[in-house]
Formats: sequence, structure tokens, C-alpha cells
Amino acid sequence: MTATTLFYIIIAIIIIDFLKGKILDALNAKHYNDELPKELQDVYDEAEYKKSQNYKATNYKFGLVTSTFSLLLTLVFLLFDGFEWVDNIARNYSTNPIIIALIFFGIIMIGSDILTTPFSYYSTFVIEEKFGFNKTTIKTFFLDKIKGWLMMAIVGGGILALIIGFYEATGKHFWLYAWALVAIFTIFMNMFYSKLIVPLFNKQSPLEAGSLRDKISEYANSVGFKLDKIFIIDGSKRSTKANAYFSGFGSEKRVTLYDTLVNDLEEEEIVAVLAHEVGHYKRKHIVFNLFASILLTGFTLFILSLFISNPLLSNALGVEISSFHIGMIAFGMLYAPISEITGLIMNIFSRKFEYQADDYAKNTYKAEPLITSLKKLSKNSLSNLTPHPAYEFMHYSHPTLLKRIMNLKK
Repeated sequence: MTATTLFYIIIAIIIIDFLKGKILDALNAKHYNDELPKELQDVYDEAEYKKSQNYKATNYKFGLVTSTFSLLLTLVFLLFDGFEWVDNIARNYSTNPIIIALIFFGIIMIGSDILTTPFSYYSTFVIEEKFGFNKTTIKTFFLDKIKGWLMMAIVGGGILALIIGFYEATGKHFWLYAWALVAIFTIFMNMFYSKLIVPLFNKQSPLEAGSLRDKISEYANSVGFKLDKIFIIDGSKRSTKANAYFSGFGSEKRVTLYDTLVNDLEEEEIVAVLAHEVGHYKRKHIVFNLFASILLTGFTLFILSLFISNPLLSNALGVEISSFHIGMIAFGMLYAPISEITGLIMNIFSRKFEYQADDYAKNTYKAEPLITSLKKLSKNSLSNLTPHPAYEFMHYSHPTLLKRIMNLKK
């Protein structure tokens, strides 16, 4: 195989992926105006449903613009040897492969983020504002950007430097050391993300003593689940949309409730949502997802190790000097179809786990408050209640609201 052939394969993968996504989006958009099933007709009144349809249609049209821009930017960069240009800039500052890679990815990541910031700004301050979701200030928006860049430089740059260091020291066996590094980092972040990273962006405070905490504690004790750390996070700082999540293990396990969730739901509904999250923990879903992620990372790094030394990868992107960082870019593009398949498989497992967590909540608490909470959360986020089956299969990590309600009513 020649570098030219590999180049056209990369172009084909990018275009096919784009077309597949646009076809699925178009199919899904045709269902925006479907009549709601009788089980869901109490979610929206007529005005709210029209607002939901308008929100979906607006995001669909905006998505066409952003994804087309991204495609054109990528193709122009490839066709006009953009990666070689950035690589040459990086090589002007150092001959050390680690420094070159850090400068290279720094330019690519920050440049890409700057180019897409206007779209992100429009989404936040025009679309989300129009439909009543946005609570983000301009100051918070740009502070988040700066903090994200710093996190990327420190954490992402540190891991990248170590991986390239492993490659320089061990050659094709680098993937074993890189896998161990990523596995340790993944477990560490799962344990301490809420304690170390979240405070950089949000304020967290323990749930105050009162009837809600008493009800949560009573439920947790009834299922033999020790839960001392219950936190409220100021999600309303950025959006009116609500969420809750479980993190950590052992003494570090905690439940985090968005303040919007606490404000939108009744106490029984909040406990039902919590029971669902406890179900994920009790059924070992968190452990499964953690180790599945680690195994997939190991598999990806192993495949990368088989090809990374081949100069064809760098040459395909128009770069004559073979290097680890250019090889990573080319490999990432070629690996995209496999990544799509693994992501699809993980979504299938995720939907199955959601049913299991719902069943756990139903059997250890009550089904009805979970049903009403799901309806409220769907209404408040103007969710699409009638997605196209193909779109749902490819993209949804959770079953549709209708399917979850039918399961809970069994």
C-alpha cells in the first residue's frame, strides 16, 4: 500500500462517517412532529410540545452547520498538508520528540477550539438562551475555556509526554507501559474526580440535614448501602437542565445531585432517582464500565503499537519525517470505524444497565415516583420523545422514555 492510497482511505472514512451521521440526523428529524404515545401525552401540553419540536429543529439545523464546517476544516487541513505545516512549526522550537509533540498537539487543540468557539458561543448564548436553558455568564463561559486549556496542558500534556517517553525507551512494547499508566489514571480519576476536578468548575456542598437527607439515609440503610457523602452541585450556574451522578468507590463513593434536580423534583422523586443510581452501584455497572474502558484502551494501544512505527502513517498526512505524534493522528482517523463499533457495543450494554437500575429502584423503592421524575426531567430538558429507531440504536446510551416507563410498569 502506498501513502497516497492510505490518504484516500482516510478521506473516505471521514466522508462516509459524515454522510452516515447526516442520514441518521435527517431520519431522526422526520420524527420530530410525531404524535406522542398515550403514555407520554401528560409530559407536555400543546404549547410545551411545540417548544420542544422547535428546540429539536433548531439544534438539528445548527448541527448541520457545525458538522459541515468541521468536515470542511478537516478536509482542507488534509488536502493542503496542514499537519506538515504545524509539524514544521513545532520542529522550529525543539529537536526533542516529546517537546515537538506537545507543541504540535497544543497548536492543533487550541487552534481547533478557537475556530469552534463562535459556534459554542452561539449555542450557549443564542439557542440555549432562546429556549430558557442558559444560565452561563460570558465570564463563566470564557473562564471555563481557559481552565479547560490549562487542564488539557497539564493532564493531557503530562500523559502524552509519558507515553512518547515510553515509546522512545521501549519501542513497540510502549503500549504495555502506556496501558498501565492510563489504567492507573482512569481508576484514580474515577475515585477522586469529584473531589479534585469538579471544584475547579463548580461549587459543591454537602446536602443539609432535613427531610430529604433523612429520606435518602432511610432508603440507603434499607438496602444496606452506606452513603455518607451526598453533595449538591450548583448546576444552575450554567443551565436549568438537571442531573445526578454516582462516583467513587469504598470510602470515596458519593452521590452528587444538581441543585436544579432538587428544585424540580419532589423528595420522593429524588429518592427514586437516587435508588436508580444505587442500582448501578449494586449491579456492578460502574465497575464493568471502568474495566471495559480500561480493556478497550489496552486493545487500542496494542493495535496502535503494530502500526505506529510504519512511516506510511506520517507520509499519508503529507509529513515526510515519520514521528509518533503524526502517526497517532493518522491512526486515530483510520481507527474511527472500529471505535464506532466499540461505542455501539457499549451503548447496548448501557441501555441494558439502565433497565436493570430502573428495576432495582422499582423493587427496592417505588416505580411511580421514578416514572414521574423521568417525565419531569424529559419535559424540563425538552427531550425528543419520539426518536427514529436507527438513531436511537446508534446514539442513545439510555432507552427512550417510553421504553423505560413500559419497563417500570411491568
